[in-house]
Amino acid sequence: MVLAARVECSEPRGSDVSRDSADVQRRLRRLVEDEYSFVWRSLRRLGVEPKNAEDAAQHVFITLSNKLDKIAPQDERRYLFGVVVRVASNARRSQARLREVDDERAAEPLDESMPADAILEKREARALLDRALGAMTEDLRVVFTLFELEEMTLVEIAAVLDVPLGTATSRLRRAREQFRTVAARMRGKADV
Repeated sequence: MVLAARVECSEPRGSDVSRDSADVQRRLRRLVEDEYSFVWRSLRRLGVEPKNAEDAAQHVFITLSNKLDKIAPQDERRYLFGVVVRVASNARRSQARLREVDDERAAEPLDESMPADAILEKREARALLDRALGAMTEDLRVVFTLFELEEMTLVEIAAVLDVPLGTATSRLRRAREQFRTVAARMRGKADV
């Protein structure tokens, strides 16, 4: 994988340091291979433009590689998602400053096996989802995305976010309410 090659660093000399560095490199390679699609999807669902998602994902793994030797293996996913949230937040701020008009559909690959009306319907649904998620508050959007789109359990979400289970449950309930409200408002404007 190209990304794993980019984030690898040269191993220092010395038996203990080399062994530790090799272990960190193996962990990093495994995380890139296992979690890259999750990271990319999460960045997109947290508001990163498609054209910037690849760079943002690389930034997440580079940041992870700088701290991986200090992160316990059981805490890797929690730390990784924390980096995703911060990188997405920074990317959204950068995007807002640029004020570029972008055709997001150009970044989405065309599935020629689907009928044209199905492709259009899918794009419109994705655009509605992106706008609705973008209108939600960040703490609720994160829980909603992890539960509804990534299909994580509330126990897993609480662990990843390092919050009590009751907090994750409450945020999910509020997120669902907020999503329904925002989506209904957007559908109502589209019907006008």
